[in-house]
Amino acid sequence: MTDYRFCPACATPLALIVAAEDGGDRQRLRCPACDFTHWNNPTPVLAAVVECVDRGGQVLLARNAAWSGRFFGLITGFMEAGETPEEGIRREIAEETALEVEQLNLLGVWDFQRMNQVIIAYHAAARGEIRLSPELVEYKLLAPEDVRCWPQGTGQALATWLRSKGIEPEWLDLKRE
Repeated sequence: MTDYRFCPACATPLALIVAAEDGGDRQRLRCPACDFTHWNNPTPVLAAVVECVDRGGQVLLARNAAWSGRFFGLITGFMEAGETPEEGIRREIAEETALEVEQLNLLGVWDFQRMNQVIIAYHAAARGEIRLSPELVEYKLLAPEDVRCWPQGTGQALATWLRSKGIEPEWLDLKRE
């Protein structure tokens, strides 16, 4: 949850106030002076299982520079105003890896409540020379049968893609890794 404490319209301290909404009364952070409501809606996040078609169908996993430890995950990013999810994930893949997406298929949509996000995930068939943006520090390419999924967030999208290829996912135990 974003840490809103003051109204962005009038600077009055926000308070948890119950008010009538379309489905009944709901408690939210609201401004008692000007009726501003902090909706705290989930943020759409785009994710891609990137399959490198010019590298034998290997899956690209990358490590974000901001992440602690050695976790490798999917290519992800936020949608920009004025773009579709498909345009957004193509942009993110190009920005973060320099790969060109040849084909996109929607894998599904998952809620990620811990981060207050909705993940829109795709399978992206891509090709080209991998050149990482400064946002990513390293990558690895794995055969689909060697990929292990993680239980939260984008790991569910990866598991869905593996199942679509007839591969039963193996799961990381993040408490031990």
